Amino acid sequence: MKTKTLYRPVGEKEMLLIIESNFKKFPPRLEWQPIFYPVLDEDYASEIAEKWNTRDEAGNYLGFVTEFQVLEEEVNKYPAQNVGAKNHNELWVPSEELEAFNRAIVGNIKVTKVFMGKDFKEPANADVENLLLNIKTNDDK
Repeated sequence: MKTKTLYRPVGEKEMLLIIESNFKKFPPRLEWQPIFYPVLDEDYASEIAEKWNTRDEAGNYLGFVTEFQVLEEEVNKYPAQNVGAKNHNELWVPSEELEAFNRAIVGNIKVTKVFMGKDFKEPANADVENLLLNIKTNDDK
């Protein structure tokens, strides 16, 4: 069973839904979001989380970088799309195929980095607060 490591930058609302799933799956896309786009490079995910998520009021000015393993067989269904710089590669998973994609996730979705925007005030709940504290503690080591 071969897997591929993927990354996804998310804001607080999406992070809360990932927590609700016990870190097992990504939430369904909203009606105006036709694709789910995990990225192939952690630096690219960090760039999005830091530059975009931290400026988004809807995501509470928080940017989380998630890392997860997906069965290679599932990943291979979606050719990498380059959307800018050399490392700006992502998969375009149609929203109606996200459920199958989620089933191909092996293990838990992990949070590797958190970025806080200047307008961030406080986390939505204790789950997010604990995540922020744990990541901060790990960064301090």
